[in-house]
Amino acid sequence: MGFRGAILAQDRIWGLLSMTRRLLAATLMALLGSSLACSKPDSPTAPTTPPPAADGPIFYTAIGASDGIGFGSSSPCVPFTDCPDGKGYVQILRRQLREAFPNRTVEHRNLSIPGAVLSPAIESLARDIGQPISELAGNFIERQAPFVPANTTHVTIFAGGNDANVIARAAVAGRGGSDVNAYVDQQVLRWGSDLEDLVARIRSRAPNARIVALNMINLAAAPYVASRPTSEKSILQRIAVGLSDRVNALTSRNVLVADLMCDARLYQAASYASDGFHPGDIGYQVFAELTLRPLRDGTATAPNTSCAQRRIFP
Repeated sequence: MGFRGAILAQDRIWGLLSMTRRLLAATLMALLGSSLACSKPDSPTAPTTPPPAADGPIFYTAIGASDGIGFGSSSPCVPFTDCPDGKGYVQILRRQLREAFPNRTVEHRNLSIPGAVLSPAIESLARDIGQPISELAGNFIERQAPFVPANTTHVTIFAGGNDANVIARAAVAGRGGSDVNAYVDQQVLRWGSDLEDLVARIRSRAPNARIVALNMINLAAAPYVASRPTSEKSILQRIAVGLSDRVNALTSRNVLVADLMCDARLYQAASYASDGFHPGDIGYQVFAELTLRPLRDGTATAPNTSCAQRRIFP
């Protein structure tokens, strides 16, 4: 499919969800009104804070893109709906939290919007290469972080899939000149700073929330780029591993990490949807399995920084 095809695939998501665009816009406006009425402005320099109380209600908020609505699964969700039977990892985690804490109220807000990227910087880069992000999708920092409820106790963040495709497309198109690796590393560095900003904004709104970030898969081994030259796969690998490392670095900021990068199951064709980019039912089950323990218990094994999946291509 190639990087252009991958980005175009994200646009087709919006075609499939065209009937929900008014719902998306109306819900965003409602969330904005609620946010302005009930909360203080975001402060990107908010410090880390203690974990949520061991008893009392659980309020789970999900930050993501099409993965957050389970796109590619056998039962995807319409954005901003309850979707109790969805097959995506967010919906699975919500059910698992309820099973784990039968005596506690478990509520959730799923802020995931198909096609979204992490930051205004990636949005700008996408426009620059002629593959603009939908206005409704936008970016996590501007379109999702402001709507994290103040009573949130648990948060998941999965960023990077759409971003990696944008950066790869720009690199292949020569946006960084002859030194592709330097350009990729610069983009990854900026992305990591924006990710830290996102975490700080979430904490400014929900100071006691436990935050779990899912790191990246090595997308160079995903089926959607199987036909691409090795040189392009190497670029995508450098991007995906770099983004994953920036997610891993959040452990120094009291964020727990679910290590997708090094799980061999996520490199099997059966884990993917038919588009070769999104997870299918099996893939989302693995996502949920890897995320549940840190989200539920507040403990996680340190991400593996030397697994074979990081170096599939030269």
